[in-house]
Amino acid sequence: MTHGTPSEVGSARILLIDDNHCGLVVRKTILEESGHEITIAHTPQEGLEAFSTSLFDLVITDFRMPKMNGKEVIVELRRQRPEVPIILISGLVDALGLNELNTGADAVVAKNNNEPAHLTRAVSRLLKRKTPKKPVRSQTGITRSRAKSV
Repeated sequence: MTHGTPSEVGSARILLIDDNHCGLVVRKTILEESGHEITIAHTPQEGLEAFSTSLFDLVITDFRMPKMNGKEVIVELRRQRPEVPIILISGLVDALGLNELNTGADAVVAKNNNEPAHLTRAVSRLLKRKTPKKPVRSQTGITRSRAKSV
């Protein structure tokens, strides 16, 4: 973590990437009420630029955005700093079968009525965790088997 352990200090620096302004405002408010410092980015490019110039304890990115999807954002974030936990949010979690294994995210949260509770729980859990997620191995969205060849 960049500023000591966030669970000890009660707040973390979080980068929130989403092209939907209303979604950004709502998530920013929820996370600020939990005591976190939020930086928002309206495009994947803006988010990646902020990530490369500032230190964050956690990143939350939307999946469906113009020019670059959340999986592509995660690949670039992992390339820069693989130790930073990442949450992927999407209204297409079930439809596209998005999960931690095929996206490279540390947590995947569906946009629905339960999102605020699931998001705050995921943020708390990931800020306490010590071991980072390994980068996604597949760009096609197909999870590759970890089993040894027979």
